[in-house]
Amino acid sequence: MKRISLLFVFVLAVVIGYAQKKEKPNIIIIFMDDMGYGDIEPYGMTGIPTPNFNRLAKEGMRFTHFNAGQAVCTASRAALLTGCYPNRIGMTGALLPGAKKALNPQEETIASTLKKVGYKTAMYGKWHLGNKPPYFPVHYGFDSFYGIPYSHDIWPMDYDGNRITDPANFRGTWPVLPVYQNDTKVDSILSLQRQARLTSDFTTRAVDFIKNNKKNPFFLYLAHPMPHVPLAASEKFKGKSELGLFGDVIMEIDWSIGEIMKALDKEKLADNTLLIVTSDNGPWLNFGDHAGSSGGFRQGKSTSWEGGTRVPLFIRWPGKIEASTVNSQLMTNMDILPTLAALTGAPLPSNKIDGMNFLPVWLGQTGKGPREVFYYYFGNNNLEGVRYKNWKLVLNHPSGSYHELHGKYGKPGTIARVDVPMALYDLAHDPGEAYDVQKLYPEIVEKLQALAESAREDLGDDLVKKEGRNVRKPAAVE
Repeated sequence: MKRISLLFVFVLAVVIGYAQKKEKPNIIIIFMDDMGYGDIEPYGMTGIPTPNFNRLAKEGMRFTHFNAGQAVCTASRAALLTGCYPNRIGMTGALLPGAKKALNPQEETIASTLKKVGYKTAMYGKWHLGNKPPYFPVHYGFDSFYGIPYSHDIWPMDYDGNRITDPANFRGTWPVLPVYQNDTKVDSILSLQRQARLTSDFTTRAVDFIKNNKKNPFFLYLAHPMPHVPLAASEKFKGKSELGLFGDVIMEIDWSIGEIMKALDKEKLADNTLLIVTSDNGPWLNFGDHAGSSGGFRQGKSTSWEGGTRVPLFIRWPGKIEASTVNSQLMTNMDILPTLAALTGAPLPSNKIDGMNFLPVWLGQTGKGPREVFYYYFGNNNLEGVRYKNWKLVLNHPSGSYHELHGKYGKPGTIARVDVPMALYDLAHDPGEAYDVQKLYPEIVEKLQALAESAREDLGDDLVKKEGRNVRKPAAVE
């Protein structure tokens, strides 16, 4: 009798433990590189069929005022994974080979946060937060990693994929693009033909991860290297779009989204999986027909105009997030970490973060989001703009400008350097930031300038030679 009772207790404990594990949804983040606001059909693109992005829009929620934490690769990825303004943690710009810094391993990430509540974690694709071990994903909460350490244009090849021999071209000194499995180099990429396999390779591994981890909650981070240049599409997508190679690449990325959703359907996981799809920043416009669209917003990548930071965001969780909805609340990629923590019951990072909990918005419990303010930082630590609700104050700053000759067929055009004057824009009536209304609304200017001063006290501002009180250092790489 006692043995039967013990057996009953054991079985009950197993059942309860399994049920508790399944209460937590699986979480997938798919992160594109340089995909602009207007690059896919739900956000206005024509000439490129994107049926799987369309399905995301139909089955989930689409955001129209979602901003990357900063308009460049490394900084944006740091913002997403840590919930912090990237300059708070010393992660700015785009790390190049030989960089002497990396994300500090003491910073908590989405992966390390979710591991605390039982998640299996994996990353496939582009990392760009540290160039060598021990600064790869497996040291930041990911159980496994397969991918490249930085952007795939960081290699010693020219724009045609040929080895650079000109000693005056510093790009020729860069190493061959490596591929890593965890901390071990397992491959090298030497041609555009090999780069054409990246989207499908990472997708295949992501699908396998879903199949192999369906019994426990998992977090999958799939960071596609494209449509960042150089563009490369596999044979099954070459010539398939009306917009040349760029359109072919977008179609292959759309296929990848479809493969992930197909795997969730096949494994009967869709209803218990939160799927998040977005981009790191806007399009690199000086590459012309090899760049995407900012959807009518001003400028693009590496600028603090809306075309640089405003990007698509889809979230899908059948039965939990209302289908076919559009949300216009101001949100940033820093807000994803605290939202996922609230969803899963995971503790927030012990260090200060800047993200806010949007779970009530996602679940339809409220129509108003918690964020009213967003700071546009760029460069090492330049405060270039402040947004408050629908108002945006652009501060005096130097900037790149794409109002020069664009490139063609994968060759870059020129980027001018300009001095941007202070201006006030009403994004509700002027999303293209064309009409300065600071003379009409001096009280709004005063309010946003006060917000800027608050940011300078907290985070600093190199433009006025102000050090922030609450910034943390990145890891120093030897």
